[in-house]
Amino acid sequence: MPTMQTRRRFLAAVSLAGAASLLRPPRASAAEGTLETTSVRIASTGNICLAPLYVSEELLRAEGFIDVQYIETEVTGVAGAIGRGNVYFGLNYAPVAIAAIDAGESLTVLAGTHIGCMELFAKEDIGNVADLKGKSVGVQDWRSTDHVLVALMAAHVGLDPAKDIRWAADPKVRPIDQFIERKIDAVLSFPPQPQDLRARHVGHVIVDSTLDRPWSQYFCCMLAGNREFVQSHPVATKRAVRAILKATDLCAAEPVRVARPAPIMPPSP
Repeated sequence: MPTMQTRRRFLAAVSLAGAASLLRPPRASAAEGTLETTSVRIASTGNICLAPLYVSEELLRAEGFIDVQYIETEVTGVAGAIGRGNVYFGLNYAPVAIAAIDAGESLTVLAGTHIGCMELFAKEDIGNVADLKGKSVGVQDWRSTDHVLVALMAAHVGLDPAKDIRWAADPKVRPIDQFIERKIDAVLSFPPQPQDLRARHVGHVIVDSTLDRPWSQYFCCMLAGNREFVQSHPVATKRAVRAILKATDLCAAEPVRVARPAPIMPPSP
């Protein structure tokens, strides 16, 4: 019966020297001690920002993990899922992780994975963040990544995010659709949304967190782990972090190869 090629099989087949070096089992494994567990659970939201987590599957297996599970999680619920131990690791926007820790979630931030990938689009008559005063900004939900980041941007230029911006939050409606329909004045977008807006000639960018300071100087997504798991499984945590960071390097070095859809494989003989 035909079988779909998995990312694990794809990564195992990577033959380029650079990628091959990433896939080699670590030489220091023996000195680090034995894995406390061979199971790992990772939060999965389907967002493109999480590409390193998906690409890391084979790298995690090379580190000794046998049972690698991706647990479907709502974007706004990643911090809570990690804190409750439903998953052991996940990627989250830095300020969201900070807010979760302040709220008492059992969360430990372990590493940064990449700088910003978000772009703030606005109507043509809005030239900068300060011009958002009195304007409507669409967000998916309160305390979501887009809400937190735009609020920070507003505060950075002297606006009061609570009073000066009209937030349009409706979990049932996508903010990007509202912006395309001209129902709101601005929206924070992440790939592939910016590319789609440019293709449609809708609005323009007033902040690119990949290029514009100070946002480009900070990590966007942070790798976090469940605090109890991290404390009781130090070897497993170290190897999981190493695999995910190697996967991050692989995504940067071979973006086309990593993003390529998996082909249908011929039937097994």
